[in-house]
Amino acid sequence: MVYILSHILNKSTFLVPAAIKVDFSRVLPWWKVFLEGTGNTLLLSLCTVIFGLLLALLLVLMRRSKLKVISFISKAYVLVVRGTPILVQLVIWMYGLPLIGIRFPDIPALGSVFGSREFITALVALSLNSAAYVAELLRGGLDAVSTGQSEAARSLGLSQRQTMRHIIIPQAIPIILPGLGNEFIQMIKETSIVSTVGIFDLMYSQNIVQASTYSIFEPLIVISLIYLFLTSVLTHFMKKLERKFHVVNKYTELA
Repeated sequence: MVYILSHILNKSTFLVPAAIKVDFSRVLPWWKVFLEGTGNTLLLSLCTVIFGLLLALLLVLMRRSKLKVISFISKAYVLVVRGTPILVQLVIWMYGLPLIGIRFPDIPALGSVFGSREFITALVALSLNSAAYVAELLRGGLDAVSTGQSEAARSLGLSQRQTMRHIIIPQAIPIILPGLGNEFIQMIKETSIVSTVGIFDLMYSQNIVQASTYSIFEPLIVISLIYLFLTSVLTHFMKKLERKFHVVNKYTELA
């Protein structure tokens, strides 16, 4: 793909001004750097969504609590996190909190990249941010299930836990799934901000290539194509998964 794009850009003068020399052959030897950055981006995004989902479940349970204090904490958390830029949150976690003694240690067992203080801090900051959005997705999905379902289950002798597990959650999954997929796809793009604090991801890989080859335009095109490929593949996969859940849910309702 990179070779074809390089050939087209070099041959098509109407696409690139004559003063700008575009040569993708200078960045091709750095494919391992782009590949490693892509892997780091995918891992960071996946871990962020997983940890964010777990925390979001806790936030939803707190939101549904009969204790007003606990419910208020959940609402306030979602309000603050969703109302402030993710970059500000990342900078606070990375540079602000260490000033008052709150910092994460390095974990050498995880490697120089994944075990670094910067990577762990970014993972925590992004997970906490993602949790606020996923919590609203979960709350909306659970609230979308008719209250008559819960009443019918309770009348049959099911406990609240059994009702949630066997009745509410199975019907809420098809509703929540598209939002979770979009959150993962969005997180792949949003993790690019971690490059601003020196974490080696896909966006940071182009900084390495730019500094080494003095190429400005080509590395940006390469990572743009990689981001586009990743999001397109995931979007296609999520659509197939949504159709599968829709069919399963349809036959369940008919049964």
